[in-house]
Amino acid sequence: MKKRILLGLATVALLSTAAYAEKSDKKMSTLDSVKKAGILKCGVTTGLAGFSAADKKGNWTGLDVDTCRGIAAAVLGDATKVKFNPLTAKERFTALQSGEIDVLSRNTTWTLTRDASLGLNFAGVNYYDGQGFLVSKKLGVKSVNDLDGAQVCIQAGTTTELNLADYFKSHNMKFKAITFDTSDQTIKGFEAGRCDMLTSDQSQLYALRIKLAKPEDAIVLPEVISKEPLGPVVRQGDDQWFNIVKWSLNAMINAEELGVSKANAKAMKKSKDPAIGRLMGGQGEKLGLSDDWSYNIISQVGNYAEIFEANVGKDSPLKIDRGLNALWNKGGIMYAPPIR
Repeated sequence: MKKRILLGLATVALLSTAAYAEKSDKKMSTLDSVKKAGILKCGVTTGLAGFSAADKKGNWTGLDVDTCRGIAAAVLGDATKVKFNPLTAKERFTALQSGEIDVLSRNTTWTLTRDASLGLNFAGVNYYDGQGFLVSKKLGVKSVNDLDGAQVCIQAGTTTELNLADYFKSHNMKFKAITFDTSDQTIKGFEAGRCDMLTSDQSQLYALRIKLAKPEDAIVLPEVISKEPLGPVVRQGDDQWFNIVKWSLNAMINAEELGVSKANAKAMKKSKDPAIGRLMGGQGEKLGLSDDWSYNIISQVGNYAEIFEANVGKDSPLKIDRGLNALWNKGGIMYAPPIR
């Protein structure tokens, strides 16, 4: 009898283990989930010119938007297969952690805390930035050091809060923070006179300044007080998806360096240059994608220079210089590992 009971318990245990294994096997990877849905869910800002903003018809544009379109082109073969989820700074990480979105592409700064304690991975840098200050010209100040005791408009839930506190403390200065949930609210608060200056990433300051009734009445001060490497973010624990997002961005950067653009992508498929050949076809099986994954990115979205200039650079209202975001061999620090 005892032997029969033990055998029965062993059978139950084996069945339970098998059931657990079957349940675990059913857990779908992000790649499979995106393919099944036929759409990429991308977390973006609630509206920031140059990075992610929707027009009155709901059409999204921006550097972060094009980053997601590149991923969709790589995975689904169609850069238009993206659903953009607008998120505030406080909402963004929870939305990614919970699976509400597949990737976060929302001018988000890569830091140790975010990389190591939130269950997230940064997949690269699509814009090198730094925190600065926007002030009204009528104040007559030329440096942030002239603003001891100032009231500062700032967006809650961002790295700018700690950077601001650190800078003012190290310079024996005081300030009063006036916090808002969205970047739109910060610029409205600034324009309404609720603060002496607005602080954020410099790229964001230029984007917000054009929303003022009189943009020419405000200036961005020369000080840059932090390093703000911005880029796409994914959940930890899915290395395949991490690699796909990372190499989708790398493909755009490498394409610029190799002279491959949206306009000449088709012709470049016949190039005898080995590096261009690898970029334009092959390597897909290593990512679980088709061999035309990178060709789809470049032919449908463009190389890094194209998305930069169109959204934040010389062909955009922001007119931001490439600066640090120029390629490593053209005076900047933008650099991607080779596709080989």
